[in-house]
Amino acid sequence: MSDRQLPKWSELKPLLRPSPVELSARKRRLASALTIADLRQVARRRTPRSVFDYTDGAAEAELSLQRARATFRDLTFQPSVLRDVGDIDTTTTVLGTPSALPFTFGPTGFTRMMQHEGERAVVRVAERVGIPYALSTLGTTDVEGVAQASPSARKWFQLYVWRDHAPAEDLMARARAAGFEALVLTVDVPVAGVRLRDVRNGFTIPPALSARTVLDGAMHPSWWINFLTTEPLRFASLDRWDGTVAEMMNALFDPTMTIKDLDWVRSTWDGPLIVKGIQTVDDARRMFEAGADAIILSNHGGRQLDKAPVPVRLLPDVRAALGDGPEVMVDTGVMSGSDVVAAMALGASSVLVGRAYLYGLMAGGEAGVERAAQILATEVRRTMALLGARRISDLGPQHVRLP
Repeated sequence: MSDRQLPKWSELKPLLRPSPVELSARKRRLASALTIADLRQVARRRTPRSVFDYTDGAAEAELSLQRARATFRDLTFQPSVLRDVGDIDTTTTVLGTPSALPFTFGPTGFTRMMQHEGERAVVRVAERVGIPYALSTLGTTDVEGVAQASPSARKWFQLYVWRDHAPAEDLMARARAAGFEALVLTVDVPVAGVRLRDVRNGFTIPPALSARTVLDGAMHPSWWINFLTTEPLRFASLDRWDGTVAEMMNALFDPTMTIKDLDWVRSTWDGPLIVKGIQTVDDARRMFEAGADAIILSNHGGRQLDKAPVPVRLLPDVRAALGDGPEVMVDTGVMSGSDVVAAMALGASSVLVGRAYLYGLMAGGEAGVERAAQILATEVRRTMALLGARRISDLGPQHVRLP
């Protein structure tokens, strides 16, 4: 039996360390989110279902997205021990310029619909953390507005090519005049993929006031108040569209575009050209032969062709075919900093994230995007240290085994 005694105040006092009371509900929400998955759950609670599902969902049975996430989930890290990892350096080079972290905020459409602070919030965070941000053709803030929000950020413009090339030429000229560094030409949308969550939710752009959305609005009053009392939704490429996303894509985008059109893009855009949506080794080779400065291995976040190749699985084959020189980026399925590190070890030049920062935006606006970046950056540094890699250049295929 143990001897017992009443504790003395001098013994209890050091144990009593109450946490400071945080009055801001937003700060409490974000502080409680330890992972991107946690931010996703907060976003789900705070956002109307149709808007959350538009962000969270993918095409058809959503197998492309599920397989990408499963690949990251099931891969095996192979750490190298007894390495000096006292000073982790996450800096890498993207398009010839240093980037503080090995990931980029990728292009996403309709961002102000997800949360009213939108693209301006995202680009400001990108500038603070020292990474590029890509604005979508279907963004809800125009190139001038993004440039004004963050003049010193590294900004890329993502372009969809319309049936009428004149608007695309105008957008490229405006982006260049506004100081955008690179053009991201997306080539995997000859027609729109079928996103069944959107169809079942009756989702339109902008959201329509129906019995269902009014009921949903009662459960998410702050989202609706912000949506209705801030500047109306408008797009970088068109003033208004009443209908579904798929109807808009099929009406506006050019399904006849071929690799020969890269010459036309080059005649208008004189900066770095990144081609996004590459899903085979042969197409990767063709893009560089046609004059691309970089490519993004991408299945559009699983939102176009279901059962498409998993981009991160394609990386080793592309590197084997093209060597280490060409700049090969990757996206889809990235939900953690360890996913970013795995992709870099497998040969990526940089990793684009989309949903990860959008969950943060929906969870808490600009502060939520910053929280997402903090989570990813912390996980990148920790994973590198545990793998025995001080610098991004120390990472290699020896650190990862794919399932």
